[in-house]
Amino acid sequence: MSALLVAHRAAFGYQRRPVIAGVELEIARGDFLGIVGPNGAGKTTLFRGLLGLIPPLEGSVRRETRAIGYVPQRETLDPIYPVTVEEVVQMGAYGKLRGWRGLSSAARVRAQECLERVGLADRRRDAFSSLSGGQRQRVLIARALMDEPELMLLDEPTSGVDRGAQARILELLVELNRSRGMAILLVSHQLSMVRDTVQRVLWVAEGKVRVGAAAEMLAPENLDRLYAASGTTRSASEEL
Repeated sequence: MSALLVAHRAAFGYQRRPVIAGVELEIARGDFLGIVGPNGAGKTTLFRGLLGLIPPLEGSVRRETRAIGYVPQRETLDPIYPVTVEEVVQMGAYGKLRGWRGLSSAARVRAQECLERVGLADRRRDAFSSLSGGQRQRVLIARALMDEPELMLLDEPTSGVDRGAQARILELLVELNRSRGMAILLVSHQLSMVRDTVQRVLWVAEGKVRVGAAAEMLAPENLDRLYAASGTTRSASEEL
């Protein structure tokens, strides 16, 4: 199976100083991966590098698909400029517009379908700012779906939402992965959620990335060894 993203001996950092080095990774269709590790270890730097927001300082990152969806941790829109749920989703089609051309009828239908996919079609006329945190995250996922991605990258998709909203977001991601074969990569500090959801994890610590099966690497006894090796302890938010 051809890879959608390949990192080879990649290093990422800022001002020519690497934070993460020696990254070897292949993501193929149907993969489900999580980025985890101690606070401040470089999870966000790795995520941004794989997404393409920062270039590799060394090595290479090859993206074999242009259909990559990105879901930020949160999106704050100025309440002075009210925007509806439907309009936020339609933003996912703006990158394909040329000149002054408006959205096509097909794109508007696509936005409706994406909202139905995330279970929020009935809120399409509501103000985005009126939604709960979990509902906003699902709208952002719908926006990312507008481009029909083969690979979706999500930054802390369940952060700051209640357990019910977390469950709905995870159910949606699992469904997209299983029914569509969509490859998914998410960064999270919620270790139990990652262990029970993803197939593989990228453990980020001490400037390196270790890749392994989620159930094995995030087993409590292995986690204790991983944290001890990095000279850190689990925070309250990282408890299993």
